[in-house]
Amino acid sequence: MDHMKFETPDLTAQNIEKIAALFPGCVTEGPDGKGGLKKAINFELLKQMLSDDVLEGDESYEFTWVGKKASIVEANKPIRKTLRPCPEESKNWDTTENLYIEGDNLEVLKLLQEAYLGKVKMIYIDPPYNTGHDFIYNDRFEMGKQEYDQQIGLFDEEGNKQFAENSESSPRFHSDWCSMMYPRLMLARNMLTDDGVIFISIDDNEQDSLKKIANEIFGPGNFIATIIWRKNYAPKSSAQYFSVDHDYILVYTKCSAIWRPNLLPRTEKQNSMYSNPDNDPRGPWRPNNLSARNYYSKGTYPIKCPGGRIIEGPPSGRYWIYSEEKFWQLDKEGRIYWGPDGNNIPAPKTYLSEVKQGIVPQTYWSYEEVGHTQEAKKELLSLLSFATSQDVFDTPKPTRLIKRMLQIATTRDGHDIVMDFFCGSATTAHAVMAQNAEDGGNRQFIMVQLPQPIKSEGFSTLCDIGKERIRRAGDMAKKALEEEGTAVRAMEKFKKEHGTSMGFVYAEWSDSPEVVTAKKKMADDLDIGFRVLKLDDTNMEDVYYSAQEYDQGMLQKMESNIKPDRTDLDLLFGCLLEWGLPLSMPYRSEQVEGCTVHTYNDGDLIACFDENIPENVIREIAKRKPLRAVFRDSGFATSPEKINVGEIFKLLAPDTRVKVI
Repeated sequence: MDHMKFETPDLTAQNIEKIAALFPGCVTEGPDGKGGLKKAINFELLKQMLSDDVLEGDESYEFTWVGKKASIVEANKPIRKTLRPCPEESKNWDTTENLYIEGDNLEVLKLLQEAYLGKVKMIYIDPPYNTGHDFIYNDRFEMGKQEYDQQIGLFDEEGNKQFAENSESSPRFHSDWCSMMYPRLMLARNMLTDDGVIFISIDDNEQDSLKKIANEIFGPGNFIATIIWRKNYAPKSSAQYFSVDHDYILVYTKCSAIWRPNLLPRTEKQNSMYSNPDNDPRGPWRPNNLSARNYYSKGTYPIKCPGGRIIEGPPSGRYWIYSEEKFWQLDKEGRIYWGPDGNNIPAPKTYLSEVKQGIVPQTYWSYEEVGHTQEAKKELLSLLSFATSQDVFDTPKPTRLIKRMLQIATTRDGHDIVMDFFCGSATTAHAVMAQNAEDGGNRQFIMVQLPQPIKSEGFSTLCDIGKERIRRAGDMAKKALEEEGTAVRAMEKFKKEHGTSMGFVYAEWSDSPEVVTAKKKMADDLDIGFRVLKLDDTNMEDVYYSAQEYDQGMLQKMESNIKPDRTDLDLLFGCLLEWGLPLSMPYRSEQVEGCTVHTYNDGDLIACFDENIPENVIREIAKRKPLRAVFRDSGFATSPEKINVGEIFKLLAPDTRVKVI
């Protein structure tokens, strides 16, 4: 049986394997720095293989900065970390499919690479804007400060500083921010579905840099739009030059050939143009003009109205838009309106049910449509009821803004995963639950936030605020679904499921038993919970020493290779990460002949971490034929017992992959 590594994938090694598959002759061996050999790329030979398409010299277009190479290396570098489950801080742990993860988002993205590779439908991030201050995301790149200072020319020949180290005149002003963003976007792209999309909020300071980075990572052909969001409803009189009333939202997709935006819901104003004065069974309609100027002639025939009036033809210089045969066919079908007395100029009907049932998204979003920053602050204050949140979040985003993105990029019935790895006060999670409540959707969220310390009554970190907001916003969404203004959505759902006629009047159904039942079912189905997981060091003891470094104390420590403070649940979720399984699936724990057996998602994985596991328990697990099985290495007293486990599975469950930790 193989041992589990509990280490994130080495993306550089994976890329070498991909090159090897295309150009096997370009792969060689080189020293691994530990006295052994590892696969390496012969770049000179690879350049010869691609000689017609290799750019050399200084005449290629690229965007670079001091520290870029180190940031790429950082994205590909494996880590030995884990995510520890915290049921006590979660809500509806056993049933929810939502995740809230505390920790540095670069490391969390690495841990999630296997489990969520190509599975996230939409990402929204609102990264820290570059104000010139140091970032709380202190990535450990390989370049030391002295080397960095030398490369950027911080000091002159006499040792004097030539500029402030992170002011706008300093290269670090942009370099630090770009180095922070680049590896995170690299990993984020891997997690998008082929028809997935990412929305990134940014201001003027780094909009240009962000677009260059995103073009490089996603490809310029996958750039969709730059949205202008008017975030303020009043000018700032304190502005030095201009009152900046907008932010940008850059939109990129994994594959522009596949991705298409959803149409936005039609407004009440647009629908109010349609009525049904003649009780047409096809529903509301609006009249169109029968004649047009300079139209390809369809005729100028006379028309006799049902009321007796004769219309000799269209006005001078105009033409009927239909041929005479087509016109009378439409009249036969009831698609022509003659007015209340039957003598009006005939008007062809355009039915609401036949027009495009939505609006193509535009690149300008006004605060009337999607909210503004003041609205976002009030939203947070009213939900959490503490004044100091204004000091914690200077520019929160309104839920209406994120809901607009959800409407464009996700579907109600698609079980779409929505991720935000700079989640702050968890506006995105709030918006996901609110949108699900509004349209009966089943979207799931993954929130990631660094537990940054804050000074606020009742909250010690940003994560404390985010988790409490999700708890309260979920309760509010469920209450709204049960009690307030959701009858129309419930009736639409009922109508879809039961084929109710298009012509029924909503008001007559608002309190009907069918709608009440539909509302209750939607409320029961609404997922307002979340599983909390926290980034931590690996569950395994650090036992990697050279032979001469071992002493008696270390040998005693190695009797168990698992840290003493780790639980079965810690080990189970560590195995999920190792095997690339989603972290939101149901599981159960049961006693089998005195041993605790954990079954994840009905057999995707079965684990038993007990010591001295009896053979009968091994056989029972094998009989269930799980896809994967995991045991503790020390669960078997002797090597023959461990070998016997392999033989049992070969006999009873030959397709099960078995590993030990």
